[in-house]
Amino acid sequence: MTLDIVQIPVLNDNYVYLLRDTASGATAVVDPAVPEPVLAEIERRGWGLNFILNTHHHPDHVGGNLVLREATGCAIIGPRAEAQRIPGIATQLGDGDSFSLGDSKALVFDVPGHTAGHIAYWFSAAEALFCGDTLFALGCGRLFEGSPAQMWASLSKLAALPDATRVYCAHEYTESNARFAVTVEPGNAALLARHEAIKALRADGRSTVPSTLGEERATNPFLRPMSPNLRATLGLEGADDVAVFAETRKRKDSFRG
Repeated sequence: MTLDIVQIPVLNDNYVYLLRDTASGATAVVDPAVPEPVLAEIERRGWGLNFILNTHHHPDHVGGNLVLREATGCAIIGPRAEAQRIPGIATQLGDGDSFSLGDSKALVFDVPGHTAGHIAYWFSAAEALFCGDTLFALGCGRLFEGSPAQMWASLSKLAALPDATRVYCAHEYTESNARFAVTVEPGNAALLARHEAIKALRADGRSTVPSTLGEERATNPFLRPMSPNLRATLGLEGADDVAVFAETRKRKDSFRG
């Protein structure tokens, strides 16, 4: 493993990720909603903090930026298309750019949909994807600033990564996502089995994140608009993938199960 990854639960259901390149000792934190748990973790481990990696501008992803910079002198990295809304941003990144955390290199993807300028970071050697609120375990982000076509294109970009890629999303939404997923693709045996495993994990107070892209492609309805079972449930057998995705997202927005 080239990258140590520490998952820090914060607020009600957010995950912040502390990263350390094992060769150089360089460190970064992804989407620090609040500063105190991050400062406590780096102090406990005897680490510094070199970078903040923001995926998008929402307060529960950038809320700790300025306090962390003041406390550690770290540099703030974020999406070029949202630079005016990222507190303290020093370096702006977009699609096709790369970021080096010591010897660990991340490729940056533009993944608009949840917000207009959302980005994701893929550390290929570590098989780790930090995708903020674009892709969740069994879900995807709400379309606050983008269209269904934009979000489907963003998800398709991430879904093309290798099966073993671990999906480090920013929220523990998986159990509620699973309850919805089985209503729209009830004939998916892999999904039904995953739902049972998720219920057991959450009953035991354990995290369901990260998942893998292989798992998501097999069970996440937002990556599966081509599924005949999903299309039949929605009554959209002849529709294109964007239309099926849009209807799935619309139903999730009003789901109360």
